[in-house]
Amino acid sequence: MSGNLQKTETAQDIIDAAQHPMSEAWGMFRRDHAAMLALFVLLLVLIAGVAGPFVYPGDPFEMVWAPFTPPGEDGYVFGTDYLGRDLLTMLIYGARVSIAIGLAAALITVVIGITVGALAGFYKGWVEELLMRLTEFFQVLPTLLFSMVIVALFGATLPMITLAIGIVSWPPVARITRAEFLRIRELEYVTAARSSGVSDWKIMSRVILPNALPPIIVQAALMVGSAILFEAGLSFLGLTDPNVVSWGQIIGSNRQYILDSSYTVTIPGIAIFVTVLAISLVGDGLNDALNPKLRKR
Repeated sequence: MSGNLQKTETAQDIIDAAQHPMSEAWGMFRRDHAAMLALFVLLLVLIAGVAGPFVYPGDPFEMVWAPFTPPGEDGYVFGTDYLGRDLLTMLIYGARVSIAIGLAAALITVVIGITVGALAGFYKGWVEELLMRLTEFFQVLPTLLFSMVIVALFGATLPMITLAIGIVSWPPVARITRAEFLRIRELEYVTAARSSGVSDWKIMSRVILPNALPPIIVQAALMVGSAILFEAGLSFLGLTDPNVVSWGQIIGSNRQYILDSSYTVTIPGIAIFVTVLAISLVGDGLNDALNPKLRKR
């Protein structure tokens, strides 16, 4: 009986020890008031994008009133654009598209960056040399210009825009991943796993990568905001899918009227600014919370 009790207590201790760093990180994140406020703002944006069409139904492409109706007039909170479309409806539908582009592009960025950085940091030698030269090549390219070329060549569809953003944005993730793999691969538990005959794939995916994730998670969070800005920049230049409403597409379609009816550009611009700022503050909060050196202060 006492043996079973001792085993139960030992198992519970292991569970508590595994949960302790995450609970400690969450506690530190909660103490960051700016990050918590930013997280609340992001949740509001997500809720508006998901539930908004049910609360405020409408077609974002429908011409509902006279063009350039100022905000607050005739029952339109944010007014209408150059075609007489309701800006509030367009913002609600655009939130889902902009956030989806940000998340999907960040996912592509992380997948490419982790793959390149992990291989370079684990194998070193000629593999590292080749992959890091490739990384430097992509890093010195003008990212906006390169993404414009990709979209212009293969079409301004939503999947292609997302793919283009992901392709040009992965080098920072690769460099961070490589640095973490170079540091962790020399630790004792990795050496022990290698000497016990564990395959390279299992060492990289199950031993090193979980311990290298904190800075990668922070970088991935920041990449969401960068992708939203990228999409807005491409849309402003006219490289966007005209059949899909996003915040960038709203700005791009109304850019020639910026002096006459500035609110058609300012309002979606503020939405992008607030969302990207919130993502950056959440990223800073994650950086502080996931950094073990900062948690010990």
